[in-house]
Amino acid sequence: MMKTYLPFFNLLIILLISCSTPPEYPNFQENTSQLRDAKMKPFYHGVASGDPWPESVILWTRVTPETELPSIEVSWEIASDENFADIKGSGTFATNGDRDYTVKVEATGLQPGTTYFYRFNALEAISPVGTTKTAATDVGRLQFAAVSCSNYEWGYFNAYAALANESTLDAVVHLGDYIYEYGPGRYGDTSIGRVNIPDREIISLQDYRDRYALYRLDEDLQAAHAAHPFINIWDDHEIANNSYVDGAQNHQEDEGSYEERKAVARQVYYEWIPIRESGEHYRKFSYGNLADLIMLDERLAGRTKPADSLQDPTLQSPTHTILGVGQFDWLKANLTTSEAKWKLIGNQVIYSYLNWGRATFSINLDSWDGYPLEQQALADVITENNIENVVFLTGDTHSSWAFEVTNKPFDNYNPETAEGAFAVEFGATSINSANSDEHTPADSVILHEDKITNSPINPHLKYSNLRDHGYLLITVSEEAVKAEYKFVETLSEKNPSISIGKTLLVNSGEVKLREPEE
Repeated sequence: MMKTYLPFFNLLIILLISCSTPPEYPNFQENTSQLRDAKMKPFYHGVASGDPWPESVILWTRVTPETELPSIEVSWEIASDENFADIKGSGTFATNGDRDYTVKVEATGLQPGTTYFYRFNALEAISPVGTTKTAATDVGRLQFAAVSCSNYEWGYFNAYAALANESTLDAVVHLGDYIYEYGPGRYGDTSIGRVNIPDREIISLQDYRDRYALYRLDEDLQAAHAAHPFINIWDDHEIANNSYVDGAQNHQEDEGSYEERKAVARQVYYEWIPIRESGEHYRKFSYGNLADLIMLDERLAGRTKPADSLQDPTLQSPTHTILGVGQFDWLKANLTTSEAKWKLIGNQVIYSYLNWGRATFSINLDSWDGYPLEQQALADVITENNIENVVFLTGDTHSSWAFEVTNKPFDNYNPETAEGAFAVEFGATSINSANSDEHTPADSVILHEDKITNSPINPHLKYSNLRDHGYLLITVSEEAVKAEYKFVETLSEKNPSISIGKTLLVNSGEVKLREPEE
């Protein structure tokens, strides 16, 4: 009997062994692997949250496998306490190489205006714990940090480190240029050893993924994401410099199809940023009756090619737009129907007229000044509908600004009383991207600031700082919106020290910028 059945028994053993042996997969290789912190395996890129609504928030992480696994099951949980004794939500998510092993889930069923803690579990490891906060619906005070323009090669992300230490933020409003697309040394200072990966301008799918992976391995950016929910919008460098719907200044014919590059950039942005992916990129966040935060897309939704010069007839064409018809109508509807006291507009490029006061550069045609008909149309919406308490929060320029918003000519504007202005605009400096004093001595930059501020060419410009890096802390109350310009000490070494360089506020019902009373 044994001789009769032994071959079948051996076959059964072989089958059982073959079924229990896991298949072999090729190693998962990444250009940024040498920068990983082994202690964080496999959650090398930390955790993040974003797009807070009153009852839900987006949670993000990335699981980096050792081999190219076809699928990784990731569990997540969110709790009211950092010990996770009171779980408020949990679930699983399957990620794979098609989405660069990123994980993005929506935690629902939450309470408004509430702080939560979240974490992930995968490949027999637990992620760092992140802190997030839902949007409040009954609130008398809000606080946002407005940030923009973080360039890996220009120095350490000390402003992100300082942001992580802000204890009372409702959200970080990132106004764009989260990454830069250039190759090493093209637009940066590699002397401190921070060098772009890959070693070329990013164009392909893998290029963009490598660049985001590089940024998200930075411990200070990780700390900021882990501490607060982000509300992100892209500007141009997430695609290519001075990008618009049909092209970009920094996209050339020998770099392939712009449409393909734009699609790749959009895909990777959504893979790596904790943002909802349904509908248009422009969107609104409501914080009860206190504030609406309206985030605009001034690049890919409807922007046409910038004019070549002030003499270009394109400037006066009704089809020359920065928002596009659909987005402009959406913005108009949200402004005219808002029941919130404050209307905050997340705005990539400067809305206010600005004369830069330089012989070789006076008007920036990549800003709203390069789209004067739509710039005026938005002014008409605000003034003709008597919309009060409009505050633009702006990035892009690597400089700090404060405007009483009015367009040229200034005939109807009184710089002493602000009569004739219809909004205010606070411009946030860069996290670390170069500004004027990287190229010009600081004392000369200060003289230029004096030349263009409260001057005949810019009577509505009440503050400028073209030298310092950091972020803008915005505090919203029933009575006023206060802007604190917070600056880091250095970019050349890790130092999270932060100081307030200037504080301004606007009272409800006014458009005059004031310094707070002592």
